[in-house]
Amino acid sequence: MSNLTTLAKRSEKGLLTPDNCVLAMIDLQPQMLFGVSSHDRQTIINNNVLLAKAAQVFGVPVVLSTVESKAFSGNTWPQLLAALPGVEPIERSSMNSWDDANFVAAIEKTGRKKIVLTGLWTETCVALPTIQAIHDGYEVYVAEDCCGDVSLLAHDNAMKRVYQAGAKPVTALSTLLEWQRDWAQRDTYDAVMDIVKTHSGAYGAGVEYAYTMVHGAPPTVLAPYRVPAPAAHG
Repeated sequence: MSNLTTLAKRSEKGLLTPDNCVLAMIDLQPQMLFGVSSHDRQTIINNNVLLAKAAQVFGVPVVLSTVESKAFSGNTWPQLLAALPGVEPIERSSMNSWDDANFVAAIEKTGRKKIVLTGLWTETCVALPTIQAIHDGYEVYVAEDCCGDVSLLAHDNAMKRVYQAGAKPVTALSTLLEWQRDWAQRDTYDAVMDIVKTHSGAYGAGVEYAYTMVHGAPPTVLAPYRVPAPAAHG
């Protein structure tokens, strides 16, 4: 993985860079996903994992938070935890993570004033901290395709509310490309292409095709799938 000591400097001028933002991921837990009917649930998982992997490649700090994991919502998705080794979720009881002192302290500790934010559901766990973070002087970029809600109306109304408060809409892929910015930046190029090929559907298939059929590169070889051993039951 890359880190900020080895990355080439990206120009800012109002844009996201690997060294000016923090990624906040809120309540990406089974029970919260069960209630989503605004978007395809598997796509939401995929997009969040894409963004988490991108943060690892670019050395962007990640603040991960959960709500009532033992009593109601369940553990953070294992796919996401696998993409964020060493990142421990901050447990809360509050629906609004900005009401939680530990969450806010974790954001403040990064020293970043731009927050890329994802979460479930959009109308509560995304909208409420977004509005209050903006009130406290942060710029918030909501990764909309990483979010979802109990209905499309609820999601759309929440997004209108955060836009009116001053939030900026982004997507997982747009954030990845904004951090990369220049294909001549070889320090992260191969890792970015790996993420694209794994998580970006037709775009990823197009990259693989161009590599192999146009440029004559060998096909991508993935680790073989291994069937897990049966779990022991008492």
